[in-house]
Amino acid sequence: MKRYAIEWVNEWCTENGWTDPIEECHNFWAFPPGAVMPEPIPVQVLQAIKAKKGLTNEERFCCFGAIAITIISCITTCYSSSPMPMVLSFVLCAL
Repeated sequence: MKRYAIEWVNEWCTENGWTDPIEECHNFWAFPPGAVMPEPIPVQVLQAIKAKKGLTNEERFCCFGAIAITIISCITTCYSSSPMPMVLSFVLCAL
């Protein structure tokens, strides 16, 4: 799951003069001002972006999906008097 949205990184790069941001294996690289080789975007910067922006759309979708699955499985477990829906919920949410 992606922790940082590429739009956020692009926005930071344009604000700070970095160009051509690239995401490779969940690492972000860009050309600093006046550089000829890309450098990784500092982790502190990425953490600051994350603290400012919050969850990405993918993270929100997964969190709300897990909550919905859990609620549905709790209701199904109560009505069916079987623990299997709750077990399936834990399995799906663990993925």
